[in-house]
Amino acid sequence: MRKEYDPKISIETLSFFIMICVLAPLVGAFTILFLLIFEKRFEALESQANKLALEKELQQSKYDILSQKIQPHFFFNTLNVILGLARLDRKTELIRSIETLAKFMKRNYKVDNSLATVDEELTYTSYYLDIQTLRMGERLTIKKQIDQDLLQILIPSYVIQTLTENCFKHSFEKLEGPAILEISLHRSLDGKAELCVWNSKHIKPEIEQLSSGEELKKGIGLENIRERLALLYPEGGAELTLEDSRDGTAVTMKWPIHSNPKKG
Repeated sequence: MRKEYDPKISIETLSFFIMICVLAPLVGAFTILFLLIFEKRFEALESQANKLALEKELQQSKYDILSQKIQPHFFFNTLNVILGLARLDRKTELIRSIETLAKFMKRNYKVDNSLATVDEELTYTSYYLDIQTLRMGERLTIKKQIDQDLLQILIPSYVIQTLTENCFKHSFEKLEGPAILEISLHRSLDGKAELCVWNSKHIKPEIEQLSSGEELKKGIGLENIRERLALLYPEGGAELTLEDSRDGTAVTMKWPIHSNPKKG
């Protein structure tokens, strides 16, 4: 005997369909809301990425401007040295100083990075010291103590030369008598690179003036270097100090060896 089809729907089935009809619009609404939130979040992340990229470009531009402030200063000081040799009719020294200046200019046009190796910076600084040695003669004594293992690490460009030049501008050129310059580089106890440029002239009054006034920014250039370090190492870890040391003046710079600073 054939069983007849019962058209009646059970209460459980009807409840299930009602629940689907009620929940479907809610699920759809939540899905649309989620997509809208996700889209806005994506736009916010994209905007933030663009902002960071823009800030990076602005910081790089600022760094380039700060670096360029130093190079003309060296150039004009060197010309003054050459002019002095010409007036004294010291032809041999004059020719050597011009050759040294030519080496400086060649590197200056070839190097446009914000970072260089210590070896490159020491070579560059030697051009300036060669000219000063010709100018000051036996009065000047130069000592170097460089950890050979650190020659290939990166250092902000032109820093060694700038700190060296300050010893002449703010010390040796103002005070008479023997002049001793020491450049040392080693690994500090906390694992950082530590550069010290020391000169034998004790000029404490000028140190106090240069450490707390506008003269610091215009003269010795330490503020310039501090700003460059802040741009290269935004998370910290680099420092620059000026202090009395061993009856003279010492400028010390410490910076991370294995960090990943912004490269120009």
